[in-house]
Amino acid sequence: MKLLLPDGAGEPEVAGHGHLWGAVKTIVVADFVMSVDNVIAVAGASHGSVFLLVFGLLVSIPLIVWSSQLIMHVMERFPATITLGAGLLGYVAGNMMMTDPAVSAHLPDAARFATQAGVVGALLVVSVAHLLTRRLKQKNIEIL
Repeated sequence: MKLLLPDGAGEPEVAGHGHLWGAVKTIVVADFVMSVDNVIAVAGASHGSVFLLVFGLLVSIPLIVWSSQLIMHVMERFPATITLGAGLLGYVAGNMMMTDPAVSAHLPDAARFATQAGVVGALLVVSVAHLLTRRLKQKNIEIL
């Protein structure tokens, strides 16, 4: 949902560092978190297929590293791609919840509704972000 909120809304401020090692530490931690996030997203989208997992990682890591400027340009020129991306994340999350073994243990037929849960997840992400954005604008909250 943060993807669809106005710039700076809900984002914590990152403290600046007075020395080189503090900045290096911040960059290393940020890279680690983004890498773990990427692996989790690809693993979820692969639905247990080792081929799709390996293929997704081999494609996504160079894409992130080498194509970030191109992706930023596309997102600036076509803002709808951000909404589509957020909806896709919601879809994958809803789908993953219904196919998770922990959910299947309690609801044996949950996997049958994975597609519907994905659609609900996508709609939920886009709708809630839209409502939050509208609420921020109505309250005239200045976003840093």
